[in-house]
Amino acid sequence: MTDSTFRALVITEHPEKAFKRTIEERRINDLPEGEVLVRVHYSSLNYKDGLSSIGNRGVTRKYPHTPGIDASGIVESSASDAFKSGDEVIVTSYDLGMNTSGGYGQYIRVPAAWVVPLPEGLTLKEAMAYGTAGYTAALAVDALLKNGITPEQGGVVVTGSTGGVGSVSVALLAKLGFEVTAATGKPDEAAFLKMLGASGIVSREDVNDESGKPILKPQWIGAVDTVGGATLATLLKSLDRGGAAAATGLVASPDLPTSVFPFILRGVSLLGIDSGETPMALRQAIWGRLAGDWKLPQLNALMVDCTLDTLGPEIDKILKGQQRGRVVVDLES
Repeated sequence: MTDSTFRALVITEHPEKAFKRTIEERRINDLPEGEVLVRVHYSSLNYKDGLSSIGNRGVTRKYPHTPGIDASGIVESSASDAFKSGDEVIVTSYDLGMNTSGGYGQYIRVPAAWVVPLPEGLTLKEAMAYGTAGYTAALAVDALLKNGITPEQGGVVVTGSTGGVGSVSVALLAKLGFEVTAATGKPDEAAFLKMLGASGIVSREDVNDESGKPILKPQWIGAVDTVGGATLATLLKSLDRGGAAAATGLVASPDLPTSVFPFILRGVSLLGIDSGETPMALRQAIWGRLAGDWKLPQLNALMVDCTLDTLGPEIDKILKGQQRGRVVVDLES
């Protein structure tokens, strides 16, 4: 088996710091060490994968490299008692696809501590319709609920609402009974956002206050933010008393230009969401909910299907901010 070859997307660095994408044959014995060898059936596309494909050293340090921070598939072999050949599994987060060969190859080899058994109620493809983005969204919603945020207290807002984290957040919060406002820079996607369950849509400018005021009129009890920067600061200033914002990303900026006033005058909370190193007990619980009572009826409508051979244009789109929902990569086609 170690001499077998498989297809993979490989990013190589060329002169003048150019990075090129090619589909190549790789050998299983060239994969990194790990207890579990997985035959990948599906992966998905996240913004971090796009960054890895263009040589972003903050994501991937060394090239050639195979990106793909998500993978679902079947265990080929395992040196761990926790898994056996034939098990259906999910692998996301940790170092997969960043500095470890990732899900854009038909095989991955990873530590057993990274592997989650596929929960009952979820197919391998559905798992990648969620992927890291959907998992992060579920963590954000879980954090809001644990902070005491309920639909009876008021509405919630989601920024970057057509993206991976944003779209799943909108759908999850609507499923749980919240009145959801979707903030977006894509007004032509109103029908898509309504399909997900958004009851209101605002422009990204509406959640980017430039007045300099330390606190604003309260509009929402909760927020899921994928943008960071002035947008997250605006949301904090716009939360009602006891509200909370879950911060999941920094598309606009890693900076947070705010004051303590929202925290000490309204008792709001800022909840940091780290999907990369989630403790395994919480990780399995969240995947269980996504397969069970939180499973979205809109999963198929959220997905765009592609293969390794057609992945390139989808990577270009996500880097330009033009993707909508989730892109699922079929490694078997």
